[in-house]
Amino acid sequence: MNLNKLLNNRVLAMEESPLWKFFNIASNVDDLLSLSVGEPDFETPWFIRSEAIYAIEKSKTFYTETRGLKDLRQEICNYYSRKFNIHYQIDNALVTVGGSEAIDLACRILINPGDEVIICEPAYIAYRPIIELAGGVCKVIELKEENKFKLLNEDLQAAISPKTKMLLINFPSNPTGGIMTFEDYLPLVDTIYDNELIVVSDEIYAEIIYGQEFLSLANFDKIKDQIIIISGFSKAFSMTGFRLGYVLADSTIIKMMNNIHQYTIIAPHTPSQFAAIKAISKGDYEVNKMRESFERRRNFLVNNLNRIGLNCYQPDGAFYVFCNIKSTNLSSYDFCLKLVKEAKVVVIPGIAFGEKGEGFIRISYAYSIEEIKEALIRIEKFMIQFK
Repeated sequence: MNLNKLLNNRVLAMEESPLWKFFNIASNVDDLLSLSVGEPDFETPWFIRSEAIYAIEKSKTFYTETRGLKDLRQEICNYYSRKFNIHYQIDNALVTVGGSEAIDLACRILINPGDEVIICEPAYIAYRPIIELAGGVCKVIELKEENKFKLLNEDLQAAISPKTKMLLINFPSNPTGGIMTFEDYLPLVDTIYDNELIVVSDEIYAEIIYGQEFLSLANFDKIKDQIIIISGFSKAFSMTGFRLGYVLADSTIIKMMNNIHQYTIIAPHTPSQFAAIKAISKGDYEVNKMRESFERRRNFLVNNLNRIGLNCYQPDGAFYVFCNIKSTNLSSYDFCLKLVKEAKVVVIPGIAFGEKGEGFIRISYAYSIEEIKEALIRIEKFMIQFK
């Protein structure tokens, strides 16, 4: 039997990500040093872990309300009000299984077949597949290094067509570390309002921003009802394995997202939710401590990359450096493969983040300073051949 005839055409059309293809090759090389994964190297703080343990010991392992524990949803609203001056009520919040489920739900409730969705490349690898599986058509805006990978209003205006339904943004950005300020966002507000765009704003790195305050498009009251905020606990609280994300949006959008969520998920993981209440209400000190450590690592990594001839701008958020390797005359994939084989260092080829990521590599500094130092020693020796 030809099973392909029975499969969903959209799934059949999906290609293997260059990222997973690259990782499969790298996995066969011994003594590798990786600066590739976007996962904090800090242990989940004990006061958060202990809350999950306590929940299990007290048999708090029941199904919760599908939208998530009321106390958690209220704390999420309190957190965004306290930290970012964006105010929501409990009916505006939905707890999901990671931020990825939240993005998937947003796309599935909004996109009809043929609707256009604007994405900004270089982009997180999951955006395009999720959009296309929902029947959407991706319209790409290139974020450029000379603009610090910011979204410009003139580029947004040029990308909008009568079929445009949604704009998906991610600031601070994976993979570039780029951010948007009040001055950057202000010109976009009227464009978003006048064209009745829904904006899905992936704010998973909102807490990891250096030297300034985080700002969301939801801070602009004129378009707040058009913004769907996606965030979670993985990055800021070092809770990747707890698999908890959340959405903040207009109550109608939350209701529609929950209509899908209640059938596909039923409810998020219960002990993780109790741990998340503790994290988001009591975790500011730990978050600040991690961010300060990331900032020191960023400064060390960027200074040394520029010194050895791998030019990169200093990112203002997240924990990635998006490094320009065009001077080597190698594709990003070939550069990373050569680096693995000759220096035994793993970083991510820019092509994994879309065609607009070609000519760059992503280096994560969510690793110890000792690992970063050793990787830099190997990379410096490797780069001699290009001088």
